[in-house]
Amino acid sequence: MPQLQLHMLRIAGVASMICDSFEKELDKNSIVSACLLHDMGSIVKFKLGLFPVLEGEKGIGYWEKVKKDYLKKYGVDDHLATLKICKELGVNTKIINIINNFGFSNTANIFKTKNYNFKICVYSDMRVSPTGVTSLMTRLKEARNRYLKKQKHVYSKEYFDQLIPLWPKIEKQIFSKCLTKPQDITEEKVELLIERLRNFDIINRF
Repeated sequence: MPQLQLHMLRIAGVASMICDSFEKELDKNSIVSACLLHDMGSIVKFKLGLFPVLEGEKGIGYWEKVKKDYLKKYGVDDHLATLKICKELGVNTKIINIINNFGFSNTANIFKTKNYNFKICVYSDMRVSPTGVTSLMTRLKEARNRYLKKQKHVYSKEYFDQLIPLWPKIEKQIFSKCLTKPQDITEEKVELLIERLRNFDIINRF
């Protein structure tokens, strides 16, 4: 879907900017690749029609059929669907391992890990709202409000609120090793990277 594609492109843009200003050499290809792939199965949970302006040239009927096909082939779990698609595409295990660490529920592990491939990818995801790149705290507030409106919760409001304070610490961990600052990463700057990222070469080396 166009909106899911743009969302992943923005996340990859944030990650790319961080990689380019990081004080040590990183596996940028794996980081950017993971960001470009991590939400491929999300259509199985998507409520189509909520953002019709983003549906692109193909109508909602087309995407309803795609969703139905994905549900039949990959199941209802969006994360497992993404992993199945990655394996079908021959994505290497290093990238798949990074994708496995995406998600707000992994916050505590991301805070503790010394693996900056994981840390940068998941942080970049936390900088992109449905409408574009934003500050970390704005994104957390938006995500919290959206999550609490759901009828079914994976974890409690109290647990959600326990994880939120870890994110400014994660941000500090990352940018203590960067030449750039969090506020330097904006929608306008990421937008300049989008077209190049559309043609990014994901190298599938096992």
